Amino acid sequence: MSPFIGSTAATERWRHLRVTRQDGVATVTLDRPEKLNALTFGAYADLRDLLAELSRERTVRALVLGGEGRGFCSGGDVDEIIGATLAMDTSQLLDFNRMTGQVVRAIRECPFPVIAAVHGVAAGAGAVLALASDFRIADPTARFAFLFTRVGLSGGDMGAAYLLPRVVGLGHATRLLMLGEAVRAPEAERIGLLSEVTEEGKAGVRAAELAAHLAAGPALAYAQTKALLTAELDMPLAASVELDANTQALLMNGRDYAEFHAAFTGKRPPEWKGR
Repeated sequence: MSPFIGSTAATERWRHLRVTRQDGVATVTLDRPEKLNALTFGAYADLRDLLAELSRERTVRALVLGGEGRGFCSGGDVDEIIGATLAMDTSQLLDFNRMTGQVVRAIRECPFPVIAAVHGVAAGAGAVLALASDFRIADPTARFAFLFTRVGLSGGDMGAAYLLPRVVGLGHATRLLMLGEAVRAPEAERIGLLSEVTEEGKAGVRAAELAAHLAAGPALAYAQTKALLTAELDMPLAASVELDANTQALLMNGRDYAEFHAAFTGKRPPEWKGR
């Protein structure tokens, strides 16, 4: 995303999220524990807009997404979203569904790694938010359920039919999206849905450690790696290796590449600048 902005000032307070920042790491917490962090229209919009703002600022080098209380996120709020959508016309429904997809695109396209710290339930839209993240760190209580067919909708919601087969393969994705069955942490790790399983109650701690490690590293190299992973999903090999060549040529002109060589020859740790 472009770092250039118009007249709009940065948002100081997010109504539907709890956001903290420290040492290049943003921690975003879904904070409706009494509703298992069910998402509202405002929560979706805040996530979309927050990710866009952080992408433009270029001060955040990693982001941790977690949930307060007993679970990560139970999906869209049944009363505030499902009930409301029954009264919407097609145009309004299209606007809403496009907005939820924009959240997933923002996670995939932001220039920093996103780490989902999952405990308890990650259902419906909550499961897709975790799926769209670059890393999924979960403790043994985590369970994922893509529940869309259970409410009479397509399992391919918010990009799930695009992302899930690429993470776990078509067979597992078909089962999870078609049947909406819950997958607990051990199986989720076995089929490749999880990056790591921690001890119970430690997913947030481990996610914070990983975020700190990433924030201290070569941010531009990470950003370009993420961009290539997303862009090359649908590219033929010839286009992919050409894009790789162009990217590497640009990075070889960067400060971090020269800094690695200076640090290596000077027998010291590199001081990454993200440039």
